[in-house]
Amino acid sequence: MIQIDQTELTVTDLGSGRPVLLLHGGGGPLTVAPFAELLASTHSARVITPTHPGFAGTPRTEGMRTVRDLAALYVDLIARLDLRDVTVVGNSIGGWIAAEMGLLDTSRVGRLVLVDAVGIQVEGHPIIDFFSLTPRQIAEASYHDPDRFGIDPTKLPPDAQKAMAANRAALTSYCGAAMSDPTLIERLAAVTRPVLVLWGDADRIVDADYGRAWARAIPGAQFELLTETGHLPQLETPQKLLSKIWTFASGAA
Repeated sequence: MIQIDQTELTVTDLGSGRPVLLLHGGGGPLTVAPFAELLASTHSARVITPTHPGFAGTPRTEGMRTVRDLAALYVDLIARLDLRDVTVVGNSIGGWIAAEMGLLDTSRVGRLVLVDAVGIQVEGHPIIDFFSLTPRQIAEASYHDPDRFGIDPTKLPPDAQKAMAANRAALTSYCGAAMSDPTLIERLAAVTRPVLVLWGDADRIVDADYGRAWARAIPGAQFELLTETGHLPQLETPQKLLSKIWTFASGAA
């Protein structure tokens, strides 16, 4: 637990070496925990994984209301930890947070990796109405192989069901029903750090053309498609994701 102003922040810190800030999406910290362990155990990386306040039942102060609030919190976090040349990797809303970090004080940020990020509005490519979907429909939209990776919440233990409910409530609070900010796509022109946009070809939460729109909006951003992969590559094809991230992190100055 790290105290930053009025916020108690739950943080996992693994490995040593090149600093990576890993930001989870709406599914909560468990969606990135195995990937954090994989990255820290196979590469010279120090992987910092915060839990967004309010997710997984963690406390959330009144000041934590928006995605931009989270971005400012994590800029403060990497300063508190005295990290430099940080690679910020975010999945889904984590990618949105990473992009907002790129619009704040980036003196300690080296590069950004947006993995199937939500947050922008793209005509003709809407974000799926996540909150109206059944668990099975969410799995079908999220994974190339939903039968293998989808879960039935009713079969989870009570604590896990409670954490999922907390995740959903926090997601709604930070992102709203639209899961986007209409001002973001224009503001992205001010991002100055190298950016890699990675996208699962089977993502039906936000399609690949939506991802290409992210890359077009950010000066110099690269776009790469991950095959046989959905909205959560860190769970479905972690080795593919790891290879792309590490090549970018170690090669982009």
